[in-house]
Amino acid sequence: MDRRDMASHRGRSSARGHGWGGVWRGRGEGRGRGRGAGPSPPPPSSSSTSSFSAGSATAADTGGDAPPIVGTCPDMCPARERAQRERLRDLAVFERVGSDPARTSPCLAVKKFCRTISSTSVQASDIRPLPVLRQTMDYLLHLLDSSERQFEIVHDFIFDRTRSVRQDLSMQNIVNDQAIQIYEDVIKFHILSHQRLARSCQDSDASSLCYLNMEQLMKCLLSLFDMYDVIHKSNSRSGKETEYYSFYVLLHLGCKIPKMVDSLSLWYGHLPASIVQSKEMIFARSILRCYHLGNFKRFFCTIAAEATDLQLRLLEPFLNEARVRALMYFNHSGYKLQHHPLTHLSEILMIEELELETLCRLCGLEISKSEDSKAFAPKQASFCMLASIPQSNGIFISRESQK
Repeated sequence: MDRRDMASHRGRSSARGHGWGGVWRGRGEGRGRGRGAGPSPPPPSSSSTSSFSAGSATAADTGGDAPPIVGTCPDMCPARERAQRERLRDLAVFERVGSDPARTSPCLAVKKFCRTISSTSVQASDIRPLPVLRQTMDYLLHLLDSSERQFEIVHDFIFDRTRSVRQDLSMQNIVNDQAIQIYEDVIKFHILSHQRLARSCQDSDASSLCYLNMEQLMKCLLSLFDMYDVIHKSNSRSGKETEYYSFYVLLHLGCKIPKMVDSLSLWYGHLPASIVQSKEMIFARSILRCYHLGNFKRFFCTIAAEATDLQLRLLEPFLNEARVRALMYFNHSGYKLQHHPLTHLSEILMIEELELETLCRLCGLEISKSEDSKAFAPKQASFCMLASIPQSNGIFISRESQK
């Protein structure tokens, strides 16, 4: 996995700037992680991007109108929490010294997410200031490269600890360039998890992780867009802004989240022209349009030619869904005597021929073989849309296509 822009675990503790705001609250930092959670929230309207009350955590979570706390905790986990969790033997595998569930250290323990925290009772020593949050985020991203544990275990740990990072930012009302970089890194983690969890999403536990990861990804994006609006007022911008707006558009592909196409169209109207006309947003809108029009050749060619690394990782779990839909179109078109060669289709859908053959058989298509080529005849009544679609291995470009 490409980690060229992944920060090392040595925290950039020299980050400066506090930028205490007065009204911002991140979305979803104070909510539970139950499996029965509702669908992802709709796109932000003009009112939600200009007033943060629509996306705020509840008063019980943030202390209502209480002034923001200025954190003083020097470590990734407050000493009081660290001691309590040692007593309760409540240490994750990544936090233990010598695999001892009752012993940790300041360089291993990371503050857990707390659903019932209130700024009226919490102490400043329990909240990490911005430089420590940056250091914590770098350390968590470093763990993402760990190969000693199953990815589901790594994901579960980072998932919880990044929510705690967002919670500390929200309770201090920090909105500045450094806070935005942290949110962008959290979203990057959720996108990488979106790709890797989808590859192992065969049982109910993994499916639950996929759903919860998608839910937090959407909440993080909406909070990030609110933060972008705040820094715009001081004529500041993030260099990754257009790419992160494109992620929200690409998440409307397929059936992973509730359909909100009408809301998405209205959402475009509230964005600055510089965002809508950026190459990243033009790419995302083109991909969505090609998918809904059934132009799958252009759909896959555009992805292969123009997608950034994170855009491709975000799209990967949707690719086989698009391929199955394309097979439905091919099956319903043409004459019965005009067979569709798998070699040709594999080049259009950018998938290895053997993988395409497996996908065809799963959809109920009968494959015929003549000499060295395989094909299927259209108008097969046995074709069915899959309820559970196997995950894609990405974009495959054959040597013939590269010529």
